This record gives sequence, structure tokens and C-alpha cells, in this order.
Amino acid sequence: MKITFLGTSAGLPTKERNTQTTVLDLNPVYNEYWLIDVGEAAQHRILNTNIKLGKLTTILITHLHGDHIFGLPGLLTSRSFQGGEGKPLQVIGPKGIKQYIETTLAVSASHLNYPLDIIELEGDENQLLIHDITVSVRLLEHGIPSYGYRLQFPDKEGSLKQQSLQEAGIEPGPIYKAFKTQDVVDYNGVIYTTAHFKEPAERGKVITFFGDTMPAASEAQLADQADVIVHECTYLEGDHELSHKYYHSHIADVMQLAVSSSVKMTLLNHVSNRYTKEDIEVLMRRLQDEHPEFTFRIAEDYMCYEL
Repeated sequence: MKITFLGTSAGLPTKERNTQTTVLDLNPVYNEYWLIDVGEAAQHRILNTNIKLGKLTTILITHLHGDHIFGLPGLLTSRSFQGGEGKPLQVIGPKGIKQYIETTLAVSASHLNYPLDIIELEGDENQLLIHDITVSVRLLEHGIPSYGYRLQFPDKEGSLKQQSLQEAGIEPGPIYKAFKTQDVVDYNGVIYTTAHFKEPAERGKVITFFGDTMPAASEAQLADQADVIVHECTYLEGDHELSHKYYHSHIADVMQLAVSSSVKMTLLNHVSNRYTKEDIEVLMRRLQDEHPEFTFRIAEDYMCYEL
């Protein structure tokens, strides 16, 4: 799987960074893409990648501020002409996303040639199942409803201990399939508990995408032992309290969350447009030197991270 950032700026675009759009490539688990937020000009960014809109199946909208949704109507209509015909697409987001989509399509006389399913979230907690991926959704703290999405992939079954099987006199053959798929196997009149012949299951990956937020109690649930979190970091330094005044996160907030939640990798985006590329490089080196316990990267447009 791979995460690609198509927009990493907060609020306004810059010459180097677009507004919020993140792509989750599910290959090889599934041959499809998910989008997290769709900032202005998202479809232009996609044209510079190998991403195919016909393979886009799910869009997760964190909240309804413009820098996270202004690219959505254009992308939906373009999908009709870029391999999406007849292929269902679901959009999940806060209450109001349905009205926004239907109104913009109606007033622009736009028509989609594929089924569009719009799911609106309400309340503090929601849970969805997409394929076999459990999507836990929690309300954050941002002034308007803003959500975080925790994607829990299923555990991977442990491989067979072939040496142990052979030592027990069980030679390779179709019987191995039974040992892999059943709890108990009868082989030559002997009952075997198959768990003794399997490696421990491998925990499924956990990826969490946060919408804009100041520190909130729900963040710990979303981040707990995640393999990767993608978190806004509007303020990379400076006044801590100022960030909270505007319902955003300071780098100190994100570090505390990641370390206390045992997150393996933190990818920072939604960086204020006041920071230049050179500013970010200096701050990143400083953070790495001063906080070696914090494993992170500051995302830039077109950056990819493979899991």
C-alpha cells in the first residue's frame, strides 16, 4: 500500500504546495484508490501521477472547509470521462456533504454516468466496514464537525510451520490446506490442533487520517498503536496557544500524541502557507535533532510513503 500527498498546504495554496488531497493506493490488497479530502485543483495534480480515476472507489471527507472540498465537484464530473463510467463511487463525510455535491452538480448542469453513494456522518462516533477494512470514525475538535478516520486492516493469518509438520510425520500435500484452514485435523487417525503448526497471526495494518483539529480526547483512540498517522500540523513552531485559538494543532501536540500512542510513523501535512520549503527543511532537521523519539516526515506535494 502507498500514501501519496497531492496537496499539503493549510488554507491557501502556495507556488509549491496545493491544498488538501491525499491518496491511499490499496494495491496489492485491493486494486483501487481512496481519496482523503479533495482540495481545489486535485484533478490537475492527479494528471501528474499514474492514478486512474476509474479505480477510485471511496472518498473520505474530513470536514467541509473549502481547502478540503473545493476540488470535489470537478473531480466527480471528470471521473465520468476518465474511466469511471458505470463504476460505483462512495463519498463519506460530515452532514452537509450531500447538499454540497447535489447543489454544485445541479446548478452547473453536470451529470454523472456512474452510481454515486453519499454517506453522511452524524454524532461523535461512527463505524463502517468497507470490504474487510474496519473504518472507525471519531469527531475531532475544529469549530465545525471534523472527523478522523482509522483504517484497521484484517490480521494476516500465520504461515504453516512446515518443519514441525514433517517432524510429526505429516508430509506435504493437500492435507496442508486443511492445517491452514481448519482448527482441528484428523490425519491417519490422529487428531491434531492446527494452531500448534502455525506461526502467530500478523497484526493488520492501521492507518489513521486526521481532519483539522486542536488536541481532542478522541485522537488517542484513533492513533493507538497505528502504523501510520497522517496529521495536520499547521504550526511547526511558534505560539502554542495561538494554534488552539484557531482550532489547529501545534507540532508539540502531534509529537505528544504520536509518542504516547506508540505510533510507528507520523506524516505531517496541512502545513501553514507561511512556511517556505527552506523553512520546512530547517525545522525538520531541528526537530529530528531535538526529538529523536519522534519518527516523522513533513509531507510535500507528490511525496509517497509505502507501507
